[in-house]
Amino acid sequence: MNRRSFIKKTAAGAIIAGIPAASSLLSSCSNVKAAGIGICDWDLGHTPNDPFTPSTPASVFVPRAESVGYEAIQVSVGTSPDNIMLRDPEVRKKYIELGKRHNIVYCSVAVGSILHYRPLTTEPESAIYMLDGLEAASALGAKNILLAFFFDGDLLERDSSGNYINISGGASPEYKWKEKDVERLIALMKQLAPRAEDLGVAMGIENALTARQNIQIIEEVGSPMAQIYYDIGNSWSMGYDVPAEIREIGNDDMCEIHIKNMGSRLLFGDEGIVDMKACADALKEIGYDKWLVIETIGRPNRFEEDARANIDFTRRVFM
Repeated sequence: MNRRSFIKKTAAGAIIAGIPAASSLLSSCSNVKAAGIGICDWDLGHTPNDPFTPSTPASVFVPRAESVGYEAIQVSVGTSPDNIMLRDPEVRKKYIELGKRHNIVYCSVAVGSILHYRPLTTEPESAIYMLDGLEAASALGAKNILLAFFFDGDLLERDSSGNYINISGGASPEYKWKEKDVERLIALMKQLAPRAEDLGVAMGIENALTARQNIQIIEEVGSPMAQIYYDIGNSWSMGYDVPAEIREIGNDDMCEIHIKNMGSRLLFGDEGIVDMKACADALKEIGYDKWLVIETIGRPNRFEEDARANIDFTRRVFM
């Protein structure tokens, strides 16, 4: 019996016994809401050559987040192998103090900026950065880490022309994955699962795979701490049916979600491609009760204006 089947069977047994399962309660309660609205630290300060790592210290980006109305921040474990900031207990202590001072929660810890160029599936030392992320998240009170698989860490195969290889026979695409890389990822997550379980921190995988493929991975890992970090913008740009994928994954297996509108730095308007209302409806339907993490900095030189507008839109539509 796989992990998801076990959860469903347990839920069914609880209902038969007259005890509503937690997931059933969430799905049936119309007043279930997301935990709140956060932002990625790399959208609170960019470096000129790398938009995925923060260029400003926490002493600047934490109060900046508070000033526009964010409630949480997804923080990076480090910016490079030579600068794993959150490995240092003193740095963690400073983050905690800043969070308390500015009413900011650290919803998750991202390992992605390093894994883009030193993939978990090919670089053995990257497992250490993953462990750093788990320990930092536990120290900061975060419930998950983000493990990203893009750029050099992309899990999808390409053909001789550089295009993804569509293996779907249906209307919605599904692309061929790199079997060896996926096997390595599953093996690594299995090894680190006991540590993640001890810490109570989920390992959230974010990539260009379909919901079905990601579900297959976490089922193979077999741990409740193996979960999916979903990004509605990335998945929409791949041509996937995002509302259907959200429903397929469900609340229990989705540790957190990125909200962004591909083609626009605003979450609303005519420029972006994502149907935000449809995504919001799907999240409400599954009883999503975790953080909504906005992944956009807004338009150049309009951070405060756009941040407030994006927060207001997210609160009205998603909550």
